Amino acid sequence: MKIWQVDSFANEPFKGNPAGVMILKESLSDNLMQNIAFEMNLSETAFVLLAEGKAPLIRFFTPMVEIELCGHATLAAAHIILSEIFPEKNKIEFETRWAGKLIIKKNNDKYTMTLPARPGIQVSIDSIPHFVLDAISSTKPIEAYQQTRDLMLVYENEETIYQVQPDFQALNKYDKWIIITSKSKQYDFISRFFCSGDGILEDPVTGSAHCTLGPYWAEKLVKNQLRAYQASQRGGELLVDVNEKSIDITASAITVLDGMLKI
Repeated sequence: MKIWQVDSFANEPFKGNPAGVMILKESLSDNLMQNIAFEMNLSETAFVLLAEGKAPLIRFFTPMVEIELCGHATLAAAHIILSEIFPEKNKIEFETRWAGKLIIKKNNDKYTMTLPARPGIQVSIDSIPHFVLDAISSTKPIEAYQQTRDLMLVYENEETIYQVQPDFQALNKYDKWIIITSKSKQYDFISRFFCSGDGILEDPVTGSAHCTLGPYWAEKLVKNQLRAYQASQRGGELLVDVNEKSIDITASAITVLDGMLKI
């Protein structure tokens, strides 16, 4: 079975966020897809089922669970389809199980993908368990927002974002994944994303987190086009356009591995 590894949100190898991609002509069992994702040990592996007369169905598996939406694996899958499978095309539309349609357009060496906006609901910082805040930083955030999957903590200074060294053992006891963010001097904003219950402690570059980050910073900065940087060890740059109910993320992707998975 053919498999690829793609570095998303990167234009050179070993940057951005790596994702596995498998393009399927026949469906695989959930158990087999989960085992393949565990074997790949990447933050996500995308499985795309091609069916005659239907939009391709994309599913996302971490090493531990299936998730409803993954931006960098969507970008990786689109890159493989538009460069390897259907190089004559410059647009692909995916169906998903839970996140609706995902549209990705190719323009030279960049891709623009449309994802649903997911604004967070502001919550009191005092409502967040103290062990969560302490596990991230001795510096207290200035705002907090929640949505179904993630908790977003906003900090005053970008130095805090760069310097954070989380206690992942403590965060493993919390039921939400965590975005930390601040304004930036070089970019409009920076962020990091922690998902200790996912088998990957820190996600290098997280497209889906920007579904919450984008609407927040668009309102705060009073601008709809934002330059973003996810400040992980690998790092990745994104151009985020915020619309009323969706966001457009423009970025690059590069294939770093292709091979045969023998089962």
